[in-house]
Order: sequence, then C-alpha cells, then structure tokens
Amino acid sequence: MSTVNFSVPAEVKHLFNQVFAGQNKSQILSDLMKRAIQEQQQKEKRKLAIEQLLKLREKQKKHPVSSRAIH
Repeated sequence: MSTVNFSVPAEVKHLFNQVFAGQNKSQILSDLMKRAIQEQQQKEKRKLAIEQLLKLREKQKKHPVSSRAIH
C-alpha cells in the first residue's frame, strides 16, 4: 500500500471527516480515486470515438459510409 499526500481546502477536509466519520477514510479515498480514473478513461474513449466518427463523416463527403461501418 502506498501513501499519498494532497493539499485540500480546510473546509473540504472538515466536511469529509464529518460526513465519513467512523468509516475507513483510506478506503473511501481509494474508491473515489478509482472512480475518477474510470471516469477519465471513459472521457478519453468517448473523445476517441467522436474523433473517429468525425473522420468517417469527412470521408462520407466523398464516399457515403454505411450505418454498419459507423457502428
């Protein structure tokens, strides 16, 4: 297990400690970090998919693309 140090506003720390009192805060932070990673990976996948669709659209101007090819 690794240790990480982050600076957060005092108000955030206070609210976090208040809301998650008596719980394993390390596990909560780990879960939140995993969720943030997954969300970022999904954003990157969506961005790539959009870029690919836009490239297909450009090609479509010259040669129509089937729905199957887009899918």
